[in-house]
Order: sequence, then C-alpha cells, then structure tokens
Amino acid sequence: MKTQSPAPTHVLLRYLSGVLFSRVMFSCAILVGLMEILALLEQTTPILQRHLGVSGILTYAGMRLPFLMAGALPLGVLIGALVMLTQMTLASEMAILQASGLSMWGLYKRLIPATLLIGVMGVVLDDQVTPRSEQALAAWWNRTDPHPENGHAFWFHEGGRIGRVQYVADGGNMLSGLDLYTRTPNGLLHKALHAERADYTHAHGWQLHTISGIEVDGNKTARLPVEADAAWQTTLHPWDFIRLSAENPPLSSGTIIGMLRGRLPSDSSPGFLQAGLLERFLRPAAMMVLLLLAMPVIYIPPRTGTRSWVPVWCLGAGLLFIIAQGLLRAMGNAGLLPPPVATIPGLIIFTLGAATALLRNEAK
Repeated sequence: MKTQSPAPTHVLLRYLSGVLFSRVMFSCAILVGLMEILALLEQTTPILQRHLGVSGILTYAGMRLPFLMAGALPLGVLIGALVMLTQMTLASEMAILQASGLSMWGLYKRLIPATLLIGVMGVVLDDQVTPRSEQALAAWWNRTDPHPENGHAFWFHEGGRIGRVQYVADGGNMLSGLDLYTRTPNGLLHKALHAERADYTHAHGWQLHTISGIEVDGNKTARLPVEADAAWQTTLHPWDFIRLSAENPPLSSGTIIGMLRGRLPSDSSPGFLQAGLLERFLRPAAMMVLLLLAMPVIYIPPRTGTRSWVPVWCLGAGLLFIIAQGLLRAMGNAGLLPPPVATIPGLIIFTLGAATALLRNEAK
C-alpha cells in the first residue's frame, strides 16, 4: 500500500514570498508614478524651453526612473508588507495559519527570503544602475543646456593636485575657467596654472587653451610664459567632471572606494563616503527591520476589522524609522557622528522596539 507523499514543505514559503513581492512591487510602482509626476511637473517647462519636446520629457522620465525606484523601495516594503499582512488577517488566513501551528516568528522567517531579495535589488539599484542613469541624465541635461555659463563652480582634488572649474559644458567635454594648483610633498604651493578653456577629444585627450600661471620656488615667485595650447596629462574624463559638477550624485561602491584611496577625484569628505558605503550594504537589514515593524498587524482583532488603528501605528513606526535613519545619516555626512554610529544604532533600536511589541502581543 502506497503512502501519500507529504505536501511540499516550500509551498507556504513560495506563496508568502510571491504575495509579499507582488504587493511591494505594486506599492513601489504607485510611489514611483507619483514621484515621476511631481518631478515632471517641475521639469517639463525647462525641457520644453530647450525645445526637446515630448521625446525630451520621456528621456528625462526614463533616466530618472532608477533613482526614484531605489528611493521608493524602503517605503514600498513597509506599505506592501502592511497591505499583505492586513489582508491576510482580515481574511482569516492568519488565524488558519496560527491554528495549524505557524508562530509569528515562523511567519517572519518565511518572509525573510523575499525581503532579502528586495533588499539586494535595492543594493544593485543604488550601486550600479542609479549612478549610471543619473550620470547619463546629468550629461544629457548639461549638453542640452543653452546657458551652461550659469552653472556653478566646483573644486576637486586629484592626488596632490587641487583644481577648480568655473562651469562644465557640452556634456563634460568642455571646461571653462580651469585652475590647477600643484603642491609640494609638504603641502606648500608649487605651481598655479589657469586655462581659459579645456576641450576633450577621444583622439588627443584634454587640450588646454590660453594658459597662464606662476611658479613658486621657496620665497621666489616667477610668472610663467603664456601658452596658446598645451596637453593636460590627467586620468580624468568628461564623465568625472559631470559627476563633480552635480550636487551629491549617487556613486557606485567602486567609485567610493577609489575616492577613499585617492585614485579618483573627490569633493566629499571621507566620513561622507564611508557612511554612504556602509548604509548601502546595510540596505537588506533595513528592509528586514521595516518588515518587522509591519508584523504587529497580524494581531488585529477579527471583530475590529478595518476600524483598527494598528496598521496606522505600524506605518507611523516605519516612517519614524526611515526619518531617524535619514537624520543619523545627515549627522554622519556632516562629520558629527562616525559612519558606524550614523548607520547601525537605528537598526538595533527599532529592531528591539518591534521585537518587544511583538513579544508582548504574543504573550497575551
């Protein structure tokens, strides 16, 4: 006599993962759509003033999409988990699962794989997709700017050399008002050069035009002869200057590590870069905290139904966590807190708070 094979042990895991993933993606789609509309309301007029038309609007929206998606993922996880767990609770699915022996922690463990997958997606978006799309958007926006001279000046350092650019044009291929300062190993000024313009071509690299400068040797200062053109030996490319000209652009981990090691030009402090790198790879842990903050909705009394305030309190706790992490990160960026203190304590505090609330409900 044949015994009936046991039901697959991963059916519940696949079901819960699929429902959570679909709810999170749906929530993110709504959030991204709203943010796209708000962004286009602000940028449609400048796009049309540049005579870029509908194709320009679609180009802007498409290039902006990864950045908005990466920003919407944490809130999407919170809302998606709340919607899923609330629907399951009100439909008595949670009561059935609990009656079959599934504990609250068992439910949480079965939701972890989907949450980690979404967190890894966020890391990939932040680390690889968003920096490329934002850089392409900045280059396109700069290339189509009819008045690049209105752009802001910026400083950068490359090894032992400090530079300043008045503004960038032609998608990073033209620099106006370039100043280069070379220092001695002791940090003293050795040479200062000024070029009216610098142009980049793939065949010849960077070419400086109308160059003047001074050279400092001890207590003596000598003015260098003016040159019409000269080659600029540098490892920088047009996309580097597009990145430097933007305000707080998203950076890949490779770029951040290169800046910290001095291989790439940077205009940010080491603390800012370290905090950003640490926060990025803690993204999956933050998603798990948001899922934990949504878990108390499974204790909604069945008779209360949609009149319960528990989902509102869970949503408020999740928003408080996102705001607290943002404030701590801002303090880390300003150098007021070390990078680990600006990223890790918030995760621990809210994890302990959510676990305490769940244990109290479990004991009732």
